[in-house]
Amino acid sequence: MFKKYIVVLGLLSTALFAGVSLEHKIGQMLMVGFHGVSASKNSQICMDIRTYNLGAVILFDYNPVDKSKPKNISDKSQLKKLTSQLQACSSDGKLLIAVDQEGGRVQRLKSKYGFYGKFPKASDVIKMDQSKIKATYTKMSKELKSVGINYNLAPVVDLDINMKNHVIHGLGRSYGKDPKVVAKYASTFIDAMHHYGVLTSLKHFPGHGSSVGDTHKGYVDVTKMWKEVELEPYRLLKDKADTVMVAHVFNRKLDSKYPATLSAKTINGLLRSKLGYKGVVITDDLQMGAISKKYGLKNTLKLAINAGDDILLIGNQLDPRKVVTTKKLVDTIMILVREGRVNKKSIENSYRRVQKLKKKL
Repeated sequence: MFKKYIVVLGLLSTALFAGVSLEHKIGQMLMVGFHGVSASKNSQICMDIRTYNLGAVILFDYNPVDKSKPKNISDKSQLKKLTSQLQACSSDGKLLIAVDQEGGRVQRLKSKYGFYGKFPKASDVIKMDQSKIKATYTKMSKELKSVGINYNLAPVVDLDINMKNHVIHGLGRSYGKDPKVVAKYASTFIDAMHHYGVLTSLKHFPGHGSSVGDTHKGYVDVTKMWKEVELEPYRLLKDKADTVMVAHVFNRKLDSKYPATLSAKTINGLLRSKLGYKGVVITDDLQMGAISKKYGLKNTLKLAINAGDDILLIGNQLDPRKVVTTKKLVDTIMILVREGRVNKKSIENSYRRVQKLKKKL
């Protein structure tokens, strides 16, 4: 009887998804950044959410075009209004609205905008007792929830194994060298977020802690320094993680041709098949130097989808001259499907995983 029930459920979900156009399934795979502190019905971002069934947006405070003005975040009431406007544009009211709110240097909700803004970095969190850590992260998730943020691109589970690493070690973004300890603190972080209905993302797979360079700026090869132990937090948290963010690091031991974000061997092979992770995979920003300097947009999208990435992040944050529209992204992927260069099945699988993730909201 139970087997019969599962089969019927499977058929129902297939029928349900069958009514969704390919264009709309592609839209659900996209997370884009945009300029604006409001999103009226006639704004470009609202029209994109409606027209293309856009799955996610990412918000930033720093404005790379005009430093004297905020990009998306100016104060509490403005942000709360913006997120409710964005949700009103979406057909399911489950638009993923993301920020990077780790603590330390990486927190978008700053005190100068009226937020708490003093959440500690991971390397300071580990000096606190467990109840204080829980209270800290509960306060963080409550604040995110209060302004309509439902997706936090954190916690960092990179191991602190390279003292010359500026991006992770230098900024104190790691909980330490021991994967079990890292997984424990990350687990506390995730529990606090879940308590207020905020989704999370483990980052940066398959490990950024051993690197020296910064993938924001360019190509980073971790082949000589990377250790297999860096995979351990992902294995320990694979059933708890809402999403996993993949880094742009190049590792010859895992793939001699492509960086992790664009590597089927790393995502579908290592993360999904070997480690057994079943959830959503999100890319780090595909406009970061490590990718944009080496691969064109069309090639990047082709490789990322075929590698098994479910959410493609285009932050429109790093270079004001290279803002990519949602229309361009959807049109390019549609062309890739028509040309037979992107597997339609990959899009179907990603759509299913994203819908399953949204059910948690």
